[in-house]
Amino acid sequence: MQLTKAIAEQCLKEAGIKNPGPWTDHSRYVAQACQIIASHCDNLNEDDAYCYGLLHDIGRYVGVTKERHMLDGYTYCKERGWDKAAQIALDHAFMLHDIKTSISDFDMTDAEYKFMDETVKNAVYDDYDLLVQLCDSLALPTGFCILEKRFVDVALRYGTPEYTVERWKKTIEIKGYFSTKCGISIYKLLPGIIENSIK
Repeated sequence: MQLTKAIAEQCLKEAGIKNPGPWTDHSRYVAQACQIIASHCDNLNEDDAYCYGLLHDIGRYVGVTKERHMLDGYTYCKERGWDKAAQIALDHAFMLHDIKTSISDFDMTDAEYKFMDETVKNAVYDDYDLLVQLCDSLALPTGFCILEKRFVDVALRYGTPEYTVERWKKTIEIKGYFSTKCGISIYKLLPGIIENSIK
């Protein structure tokens, strides 16, 4: 089955019914940010970017889990033949290319952990991976926000594990990369970002 915006939106709608929560609105803003930024990048398809952003947390359909949601999202997308969406569902939180830099617990079996570890290590990140990793940090359930606002939002909920600062640095680096590709600060592309950041 080919992944389209309509199908991705239906998948998220159904997932939100199974596990209601702010994660679905967050996913919608991630998707919008991905689409907007991709529309300013010659090598990216904005519809594909939108779909990958919308489905990055789709594993949360299972219920309230921790890092397992990435593995469940990978399986969900793989079963439907959406290989790139599956990769992004698994690697979107690992901008440092190492699952040991996680901010949460691995609620999975040892075999599942090993699979996740090897898959992320062997993944070749392209601009879609980087884009979703960035946009995940540009979106609250209430709208777009500057990176620092999202960093604090996550830190208040998960604390500041060992690799927190390195994760922040890498995300800021990715922001600079896309601002250069777009020829403009990505902050200027996202409507309401300043207003939502200072609420």
